[in-house]
Amino acid sequence: MLKLTSVNPKKDRFNTLVIPVCEDADIHDNRTVGMLVKKALELSEFSGKAEEEVTMYHPEGMAVERLIFMGIGPLPSADLEAFRAVAGRTVKGGISRGLEALCIAVPSEKKTGHGSADLIAAMMEGAVLANHLFDRYKSEKKSTPLQEVTFWVKAQDARRFAGLPGRVAAACEGTILARDWVSVPANDKQPDAYAAAIASLAREAGLETAVWDDAILAEKGFGALMAVGQGSAAKPRMVTLEYRAEGAEKTVCLVGKGVTFDAGGLNLKVGGAMDGMKMDMAGSAAVAATLLSAARIQPQINVVGVIPIVENMPSGGAIRPGDIIRTYSGKTVEIGNTDAEGRLILADAIAYAIGAYQPDAIIDLATLTGACVVALGEKIAAVFTEEDDLADAILASSRRTYERCWRMPMPEDYKELLKSDFADISNMSSSKWGGAITAALFLSAFVKETRWVHIDIAGPAYAKKASAYCGPGGTGFGVRLLLDLLERI
Repeated sequence: MLKLTSVNPKKDRFNTLVIPVCEDADIHDNRTVGMLVKKALELSEFSGKAEEEVTMYHPEGMAVERLIFMGIGPLPSADLEAFRAVAGRTVKGGISRGLEALCIAVPSEKKTGHGSADLIAAMMEGAVLANHLFDRYKSEKKSTPLQEVTFWVKAQDARRFAGLPGRVAAACEGTILARDWVSVPANDKQPDAYAAAIASLAREAGLETAVWDDAILAEKGFGALMAVGQGSAAKPRMVTLEYRAEGAEKTVCLVGKGVTFDAGGLNLKVGGAMDGMKMDMAGSAAVAATLLSAARIQPQINVVGVIPIVENMPSGGAIRPGDIIRTYSGKTVEIGNTDAEGRLILADAIAYAIGAYQPDAIIDLATLTGACVVALGEKIAAVFTEEDDLADAILASSRRTYERCWRMPMPEDYKELLKSDFADISNMSSSKWGGAITAALFLSAFVKETRWVHIDIAGPAYAKKASAYCGPGGTGFGVRLLLDLLERI
């Protein structure tokens, strides 16, 4: 879909050429583009403000059928996300127009203050991510994605960054896969079907893959995972994926929460709280898609994915508040609330990952708590860790990818809130406040000495309405973040 090339708009025929425009500065080196922008800014209906758009047809002296000028706003606020978003809006506009292809002029490195590689990559990301339609359940397909998006760059940049389209496509296609998995309804991704779908793609990608069913999980002592799933007729699964880089000395283990539907168990969710709970496996989708993309990008680090998959339902066989279960680690947990289930399956998966792989670091992603959404809203994930260097690296990747994260505290005295009179720990805090923190502290009890990060993605994992380069539904949050991190740590 992606292509880098150098063009001459006076000679090269294009159906559609798109030019990003700042309202207060010229951001293009090419004189022809500068002349076209000047003409566009003379129009009363266009000033280059963010989200403004104007179209010219058959401009004089150009071999272009349609010129579209896309406003970005003032240059000081034109960060990489602004260029990512303008490319996304461009592609969405192309889809609505029924276009098959378009060309986007990439602005100047010198005039924007952004490195060429970063600028091109950001715009490519916006284009690929916007070129996604989740319409598999629609009888009538009203729109069709673009077949090709060309980026007009200098000839030397087309040669210098020839490998960039493939890398960006791998990361973004992984993000789109994660989006699709999240958006699929729960009846089509019960644990066995979802695990099989992951495993099928993973084997095709060359990843070492294993799927454990409920009999194996019970035999190996995954007591928390089995307890959460015992209320459902759809039995738990666990998937492990391994990417090995030749000569790599470090191993990072990624763990993703995979609750394919969360009814809350016997502590049944009320009212509209159950709406959208098909997305409670977004962490697992991000981890699986990251491994699949890593197989294509090939970072120089070993990456393992551990994905516990379960459905949390109420029934006569479901776990009850007050029950005490034994986890894979051997620790006992008193069930204070059956709707605090994600931390239980993660506890087993984390303990297993540490014992089986002895990773240099472990990172878990989970739509873990509504409290996190209360704290940070629907667009920012929470990062919990005692490892300053890992936190800094994740926050740096967050800034580069605009998958926004914020570091949260893990106060030692809050562990008192998880004490149980009858078991080693309770899965529910004795306070109704600070729920995202106490959930992270619960997980920390199963980490031992391993370097560990917990990322609560409950807010940004699912979008209720469309944005510049994402439709409503699953966002695929975490895939680009993790891939960027894996290439740098």
